[in-house]
Parts: sequence; structure tokens; C-alpha cells
Amino acid sequence: MTGTGQEASIRAAGVVVFDSPGEATERRFLAVHRPHRHDWSLPKGKVDPGETTPCTAVRECDEETGYRVALGARLPSTHYVSGNMNKSVDYWVGHVREDEGFAPDEEVDEIRWVPVPEASAFLTYSDDAAIVRLAAGAPTTTPLIILRHAKAMKRGDFDGGDDADRPLSGRGRGEAKTLVDILDAYGIERVHSSPFKRCISTVSRFAKTIDTKIHPEPALGESGHESDPEATAARVGELLDSPAPTVLCTHRPVLPTVIASLARSLGLAETAIHDDPSWDSRLAPGAMIVVHREWTDAGPRALAVEQYQLPR
Repeated sequence: MTGTGQEASIRAAGVVVFDSPGEATERRFLAVHRPHRHDWSLPKGKVDPGETTPCTAVRECDEETGYRVALGARLPSTHYVSGNMNKSVDYWVGHVREDEGFAPDEEVDEIRWVPVPEASAFLTYSDDAAIVRLAAGAPTTTPLIILRHAKAMKRGDFDGGDDADRPLSGRGRGEAKTLVDILDAYGIERVHSSPFKRCISTVSRFAKTIDTKIHPEPALGESGHESDPEATAARVGELLDSPAPTVLCTHRPVLPTVIASLARSLGLAETAIHDDPSWDSRLAPGAMIVVHREWTDAGPRALAVEQYQLPR
């Protein structure tokens, strides 16, 4: 409880969904009407126990509107008081993947595509309108996710001859299941991984879910990186240049080289990386860095970066 007498913050997440790319003045965003509040707002909702905010944003949009979306760039959060609780809402740009059909209920009884210039007049809350205007001016991006493998069996407990064969622990297998929904929330289409068993096992369930193959990357493995870190850096640069939504699964000792390579390729100063916690390479098992890439004539640049740890 805070000093003002208000309880701990409520966490929520939502999306700003547009009907098409193009100029902001020509686009429409998706709004929802909530009969119990008599308001027009953006698709959003509370985070369920054990759920990550990206998954919340995708789930709530699906439940409230029937639109299944993939997340684009992260937007600023909004903060306000709801009843006697502080509430924060994390937002992303949402790209429509599938329309499963709207079904009105007691939570949302109407949805509407609204021209961006009418956001302030149409939406009930000024913060929502500000988020829409900001999102409408953002360029299209595609994600590159740097993922540390899920928790593996301890080295001391593994009696195999080759550490490359060391498997995930029971907890790690559970983390791999959790990662399926998170990776899918960003619309990942390509899966590249260290050939070590613990990395392949981290992404194999997701790869099966989207019916794609895993591309083994020896340069992302611990032994490949140890023997030739420059080859690791070069391969990361090549994968950065592919516009497909991609995940790279690797190891803790390899992450500093991966991050440094991305920084150089994106034209970021080392001081910028060191001062931004989103780029911190000391990832826990199953944690990830999501780089939202904007494509320019000079190549990709990082429009937004976010980091996620799995719920513990």
C-alpha cells in the first residue's frame, strides 16, 4: 500500500490496431465500446497471474474484438487511478493477422474503425487519443528476438560425454511451453538456434506450433563462438538484415557478442547500449531482447527495444 492509501498497481496491456499501413491521416484504428463504463477506448485488459504483458495484449484484443494480432513496436505506457488503485497499461502497435469475427457481450458490445484524425473527438480518454496519434506516426517494423535458452540441467548433474547434449531441466521444459505464446505474440516466422540440445529444445515446441523448421546455427553455439567469435558476430549481422520476424536462440556466454554485433550493425554507440537496460546481455534462462527493426534506405535501425523475463 502506498503512502496515499492506494493499493498496489494493477497491470494491464493493450494494442493500437490499424486497418492498413500508409499516411496517418488516411488510417483507421480499432476502438471498443464498454457498456458497463459507457466509454469508447482501446482494446486492453488486466494481466492474468503468470501471464506476460505481450500475451495479455494479444489475448485481450482477441477476446474483445475477434481480431488476432501480432505485436509491433512498443508504445509508451499510460498511468492513472482506477477506483482506489493505481493502474498502468502497456501498449503496442498491433498488426491484424486474422479476423475471427466479433461477438458482442457484456464487456464489449460494439467495435468500430475510426479515422485517426477523429481520435480526440471520438475516444473517451485523452491518453488513449495521444497513444493513437503516436502509433499512427510510427513506421512499420519487424521483430528480431534474441533468446537465451530455457533452464538446463546443471552441468554437475549431467553425466553425458558432450555438453552439447545437456538437456533442459523440468523447469526448463515448462519455460519452453510458456515461450510458445510469447514468441507467437510477436508473429515470429523464422527460428534460428544454436545446435546444442538445450537451445533446440527451447524453440522446438514453438517451431512445431507454427509448422516451420529450426535453422541450426553453429556460430550461435558455445563451442562455435569460443573458436571463432568473429564468425558469430558476422552471422548475427546477416540475420539482422533479413526482414522476416525472427528468433535467435543462444547461450549466456554468447550473448555479449550477439548484442555487440547488433549494436554495430544498427549504428548504435557502445555507451547507448551500456546505458539502456533493455540491451543488458545478462539474461536469465528463457529471457529475451526484442528489437523492433525499421527498414530504411541505409538498412535496418532499432525503432524500439524491450526485454522480457519469464514469470517466476
